[in-house]
Amino acid sequence: MSTIVTDRGFGPDDWTAPIVALEDARPGVGINLPGSADPMELAGRLRDTPLIRVNFDSFADGRGFSIARRLRLMGYRGRLRAVGHVIADQYAMARRAGFDEVEISDDLAARQPEDQWQSRADWRAHDYQSRLRG
Repeated sequence: MSTIVTDRGFGPDDWTAPIVALEDARPGVGINLPGSADPMELAGRLRDTPLIRVNFDSFADGRGFSIARRLRLMGYRGRLRAVGHVIADQYAMARRAGFDEVEISDDLAARQPEDQWQSRADWRAHDYQSRLRG
């Protein structure tokens, strides 16, 4: 099982359509992207893809953040989910990069409870760049 983390806290996964590998993508289903994927492989398909789930193989591998940012710059407006080894300390960065939510294992949710994720939910307030500009 897994837990979905949003700015509101922990919740169940409400996604009911299939999530498939990029090579099996078709309109209306979610796509599961590895952290090594090139977002340009989705060019022309973004409008028909309601969910993209980007895998993080390790919390030390930041390629997923770059993928999220590139997808948003390419115009993706659908639901963008980080999944895998993302930790509470990375939640604000995930949101700034363009993710809407993070999917974590129930084991990680037990080790890093909801309050640890909620303390980073006001991700706009922890943006050092806006403080420097202000």
